[in-house]
Amino acid sequence: MPDVTRRGLAGLAGAGLIASAQAAETPEPSVLRGTVKAGQVSLPPLDNAADISGKVPQLDAREKRLGVAVVGLGRLALTQILPGFGQSKHVRVTALVSGEADKARIIAAQYGVPENSIYDYKNFDAIKNNPEIDVVYIVLPNALHAEYTVRAAQAGKHVLCEKPMATTVADAQRMVDACRQAGRRLMIAYRCQYLPEFRALVQMVRNRTYGNLRMIETTNGQNNANDGQWRLNKAMAGGGSLPDVGVYCLNAARFITGEEPVEITARTVQPADDPRFREVEDLCSFTLKFPSGVMAVCGSGYSYHENRFLRLMATEATFGLDPAYGYDNLIMQIARRDATSMGLEQRRWAPKNQFALEMDAYAEAIRTGAVPLTPGEEGLQDMRLIAAIYEAAAGGSVVKLQPAARLDVTRGPVVGVEG
Repeated sequence: MPDVTRRGLAGLAGAGLIASAQAAETPEPSVLRGTVKAGQVSLPPLDNAADISGKVPQLDAREKRLGVAVVGLGRLALTQILPGFGQSKHVRVTALVSGEADKARIIAAQYGVPENSIYDYKNFDAIKNNPEIDVVYIVLPNALHAEYTVRAAQAGKHVLCEKPMATTVADAQRMVDACRQAGRRLMIAYRCQYLPEFRALVQMVRNRTYGNLRMIETTNGQNNANDGQWRLNKAMAGGGSLPDVGVYCLNAARFITGEEPVEITARTVQPADDPRFREVEDLCSFTLKFPSGVMAVCGSGYSYHENRFLRLMATEATFGLDPAYGYDNLIMQIARRDATSMGLEQRRWAPKNQFALEMDAYAEAIRTGAVPLTPGEEGLQDMRLIAAIYEAAAGGSVVKLQPAARLDVTRGPVVGVEG
């Protein structure tokens, strides 16, 4: 039967003519069936121009997608990253690495990963012999990031690593050096930098849409269970709420302004009566002063009800995201006052899988030979600043830093980023 669209069938059904249409093999006019040009399919709009119609997704054929080995099958990998492959355009999951063989086999069956592409941590280096693996995505506890980044690079694979990049500045530098020496691309998974909501904020600030930015206020916190999770173990995590969720606030302030802080102050709270915080801090509050004079007041926590917001105060409006930093339901709010009233505008973007966006952008950078938007140097800088925040909190004084030579000094170009 010719290519009859669902809307076309619905119209025929309303007229009771489906049977006769099928018998006569009468298609819609050819123009409504779409066109192919330069390997891409396009369809004409069926709605009035005032309505929004989704574009036809342009997906790579399976054999053209970059193959990704996901290392670590914890909650983030199972609930967010692996489902993201279903919405990606340029990548596919081709291997799994896990210390739990039964779990790995179950997940492999769900995602069509062959059993000979399941690895554990002892035979991890054998990935060098698997041509179906182009990229290794490291989703392990923080203390293991450096080891597996180095091993993946030595196996000839590109590396995408979750944040925080490492537990120490030295390990982060080792990761950068290993990938550079191997000629492999290292990207840190700062997913927010790939979201249209955050890119819109960057444009508003850089274009002075609402005047000059003066202050940033942001927090990211949650109430962690006392269940022995590795995030409460200093050796595995490198710290408490600061490197885990506070890094979002730190990175957002740097990304939105494009600047690097020149002064830092900080305080941490580690409650003596809460067994969760025997080794790591609960609360962290820190301020960043940028060369332009913009101040950022940031906070993180592990003991309060989930709260994630990002507020930008400019000379002509207050705007930002509330909630911010989550995996979905980000809402932009813009508050402006005129002579008679106060207006509040809300904007939402069509939901997209954040991990698909970042992985696709990474694939495009690899294919074009570009530096990823969030390369290893971006993660290394955050590690340096986290160390400075802890230094300021311990000493109770201002930590001063050298100004950067230019804006976005640790970032690559915007390649393959939607929005």
